[in-house]
Amino acid sequence: MLSQIAPEVFQISLMPRNSINCYIIEGVLVDSGIRSSYNTVKKAIQKIPVYQHILTHAHADHQGCSDQICAEFAIPLLCHPEEVLRTETGLATKDYPDPGHWIAKLQQKFWAGQGHKVERTIVENDMIGNFRVVETPGHSRGHISLFRERDGVLIIGDVATNMNLLTTMTGLWLPPNIFTSDQQLNIQSLQKLAQLNPAIICFGHGAVMRNRDRKFEQFVDKCSLVL
Repeated sequence: MLSQIAPEVFQISLMPRNSINCYIIEGVLVDSGIRSSYNTVKKAIQKIPVYQHILTHAHADHQGCSDQICAEFAIPLLCHPEEVLRTETGLATKDYPDPGHWIAKLQQKFWAGQGHKVERTIVENDMIGNFRVVETPGHSRGHISLFRERDGVLIIGDVATNMNLLTTMTGLWLPPNIFTSDQQLNIQSLQKLAQLNPAIICFGHGAVMRNRDRKFEQFVDKCSLVL
């Protein structure tokens, strides 16, 4: 399902109840879901052309069809330097969970896509159109978010989710520890994002949130108590 969130910002819901999302922002595809997301992503970018593809991070549910999309549409792939190895190999690394863990094995078998060569790396304060790259490590070492200051649109990846991944009920949660390399560092990244005062928050998992009543900042304050 393709829906417009803000000017030149579109959500592609890849699973029921927004369980996995990717986005098109100003002609840039952000994340690509799992391997079987290919047809849905392809249909979306046939309607809204893109000129490059960026990963918030290279976990299997975010890079699943990146290789297919980049190859078919001849667009470059970008990520943070710390995500290059996993992006180019398509293989799980030891930052989350151990590749020998049964969940990691299932994700690798059914979700992960082939690796794809990274055209360019992106770091703190690089600009992707009008979106600024914000380094938000913790969930993975090279996790990034994207923020457009003029209207407060924040692409948050997996720094937080807006759903319970077990029940699929809407609500703000930290990403599960088993999928997160350093939860304390992730909470520090959340604090960094809260200081941006985002107005619209786009999650890798869960519905887009309009932050009119500052629920996001309240959630971050609660998370900060565990540091």
